[in-house]
Amino acid sequence: MAGTRTAQLIEQKPVYRTFPVEVARVRRLGPSFVRITFTAECLRSFGAGGDDQRIKLVLPQPGRTLADFPSGPDWYQRWLAMPDEIRPNLRTYTVRAYRGDSAELDVDFVLHGGPASNWAAAARPGDEIGLLGPDRPGTGRMWGCEWAPPVTASHLVLAGDETAVPAVASIIEALPPCTRGIVCLEVPEEHDRQDWNLPDGVEVRWFPRCAAVPHGKLLEEGVAAALDELRPRSRGGAAELDDVDADTAKLWDVPDIVEDAATPGSFYGWLAGEAGVIKRLRRLLVSDYGVPKQAVAFMGYWREGHC
Repeated sequence: MAGTRTAQLIEQKPVYRTFPVEVARVRRLGPSFVRITFTAECLRSFGAGGDDQRIKLVLPQPGRTLADFPSGPDWYQRWLAMPDEIRPNLRTYTVRAYRGDSAELDVDFVLHGGPASNWAAAARPGDEIGLLGPDRPGTGRMWGCEWAPPVTASHLVLAGDETAVPAVASIIEALPPCTRGIVCLEVPEEHDRQDWNLPDGVEVRWFPRCAAVPHGKLLEEGVAAALDELRPRSRGGAAELDDVDADTAKLWDVPDIVEDAATPGSFYGWLAGEAGVIKRLRRLLVSDYGVPKQAVAFMGYWREGHC
């Protein structure tokens, strides 16, 4: 019986393939954001898996084509072995929306520099790149999806910088109507605010940095204020966290939730953005406000001062 179950899981596990796509539309969302709508017939078989689904953009080097990108099960090793002047750039992004019936997929880009951002800033309809993603529908981490709070989570705090905005938008637009929570987002400019369809009990608070405000300062203050409204500070018994070097160590943990008596209560925290800021926010939730560690998902996937 166990062997049959294992065979089923192997059969269901997605294979990541390259979807050659072209730009259908470009829409500026604000000073720091642009939405690129991609299209191709092959997108009808794209394996949409969840609200915060990650994909990789395959960006050929100038003057080269997507044919440079290797295929097959050993594609990653072959990609690593390619000469720098030929190796296509790979960058991770979140699917903002997928419309299988019309063979379209939206990706929102933050215009902060770097190969993918620079490409998006100059993109025009007809431009061609590749999307690396799952080849069949499904759910869970094998599909690059991390948003999976317990069914008991009716009170949420989501926090992130501009890089997390597309994932947060997709998540909160899919929340059940009864959900309550506060979303804190730090963005570069006042006009980077966006309007979304969300439950009546969910409030989005925007924190434009502008000028010379250090990255993360307003976000940390905003999250502390939100926590003050939702739960009292811990008076002892809060979990102690190991000190993590945010410059070198992986700062990514999405707890596996077991839906039983040990499941944390109705509160759930989701934090994403610059590693040093996320480290401090996690400590704020767990050590200062007593949120159980297993009720906090955190993803520090970039570091200030690092490419």
